[in-house]
Amino acid sequence: MKKILTLFFYLLLTGGLLFAQNTQENVLQIISIPIDGNTYITGEQRDRNALSEAGITNWNNPVLKFSSWFKVSNPGSLNVSLRTKTVGEGSTIKVSINNTSQEIVLKNNSWSIIPVGQINVDKAGYVRIDLEAIDKKGDVYADISDIIVSGSAAEKTIYFVKEFGTYWARRGPSVHMKYTLPQGEDIEWFYNEVTVPEGQDVIGSYYMSNGFNGGYFGMQVNSPNERRVLFSVWSPFTTDDPNEIPEEDRIKTLARGEDVHIGEFGNEGSGGQSYLKYSWKAGTTYKFLTRIRPDGKGNTVFTSYFYATDENRWRLIASFSRPKTDTWYQGAHSFLENFIPEQGYITREVLFGNQWAVTNKGKWMQVSEGTFTYDATANSGVRQDYQGGIKGNCFYLKNCGFFDDNTIYKSVFERNTINDKKPKINLKKLPTK
Repeated sequence: MKKILTLFFYLLLTGGLLFAQNTQENVLQIISIPIDGNTYITGEQRDRNALSEAGITNWNNPVLKFSSWFKVSNPGSLNVSLRTKTVGEGSTIKVSINNTSQEIVLKNNSWSIIPVGQINVDKAGYVRIDLEAIDKKGDVYADISDIIVSGSAAEKTIYFVKEFGTYWARRGPSVHMKYTLPQGEDIEWFYNEVTVPEGQDVIGSYYMSNGFNGGYFGMQVNSPNERRVLFSVWSPFTTDDPNEIPEEDRIKTLARGEDVHIGEFGNEGSGGQSYLKYSWKAGTTYKFLTRIRPDGKGNTVFTSYFYATDENRWRLIASFSRPKTDTWYQGAHSFLENFIPEQGYITREVLFGNQWAVTNKGKWMQVSEGTFTYDATANSGVRQDYQGGIKGNCFYLKNCGFFDDNTIYKSVFERNTINDKKPKINLKKLPTK
C-alpha cells in the first residue's frame, strides 16, 4: 500500500495523474476539496484578504488560523495532502488533523501536491484540518488552493462544498420548525416563547420565533454590542429591490412602538421592516405575540408584540398593512439561521416552547406538533450540520459548527404540553404605540 501511495504522490507532483471522480476496482480514489467554501479563519484575529475564491492567499499574518471541514461516510485510513506553493526560500506551517499535528516544510515556488500524512478516522463524521504559521523566509507562509484526500475513509461519499454558492454554504444550513395550527379555525394570534441557551448567542444568529406566510418576527445577535428584535412583512410585489415596488403594493406602517426603527429591506424579497435595539440575554425566556387579521378592504394587518422580560412589560414593535392580501394567521413556523458567512463554523441552538394559537373568536388553543425542515444548503448535501426536535417540553433547532448527527427532513415531533401555562394577556389592552 505504501508503494502505491508513493507512486500516486509522485504522479501528482509531476502532473501525471488526474483526480479520479469514481472509485473503480484496484484504483485509489483521490478527492480534491477546495479551500474556498470549506475553510474559515478561526483564530482570534481575522483577515478577509487571506481567504478568497482562489483559496488561502496573502498569508503573512503569523497569528491567523485556518480551519477546514469535510465529512466522511465511513471510518478508515485517510491520506492528506495540500495543493500549495510558497515563495523565496520557503516556510514551515503546522497542519493539525483531528488534533493530530505535523509540521510541514514548504520549499516549492510553484503549485505542487505536498503530502501531509496519514491518520485513522475511527467513525463516520466530520474531519477538521487546522493550518497555522510556524516560520517563513519570504513574504508569505503559503498559498493553498485544495486539500487532497484518499484512503479507505475516502472510498464512499465525502461531503463538502462544491458546485454550490460559497456565500450560502459558508453561512451554513438554515433550519425550520413548522407548527400545526388548529384546523377549521380562523387563527388571529400566535404566541411563542424563545430561549437561547447560555453560550449559544452567537454573533450572526437570527432566532426567528413567529413566522407566517409573508414575513417573520424574532431576535438577532448583530454584533458584540448590539442585539435586535426584528419584525418584517414582505410586499405582495416580488422583487429584491424595494425601489421597484409600485405604490399600491407597498407595505404601509400603521403603528410604531417606542424606540422602534422602521425601514425597508431587500435581497430576499422586499417589504417593510422594523426593529428594536434591545439587549436580550441568553438563558432568559422571551415572549413573542403576533396578530394577523384582514381589514375587510382587501388588505391584511400584521402586528407584533415583544414581552421585554427584563422590563416586565409588553412592547409594541410595529403594525403593518399589507395590500392585496386577505388572510388570517397561516404558515406558523420558527427558524434558526446564521446571516454572517464568516460565522458559519460556530454552532448555535435555540428552544421554542409553550406555543398557543388564538382564534378570531378569542379561543386559546395549544400548539404541540412541529415538522422539521431545512433550506437548499442542507438539501444539496454540501453541509450536514443541521438538527431539530424535542428537548424537555420545547422544540429545538441547531445548526452550523460541523457536528456529525443530523435530522431527517420533514421529521414530525410532538411536544409535551403538560407543563404549558396559558399566557395571562389582556389582548384588548396591549400597547398601541
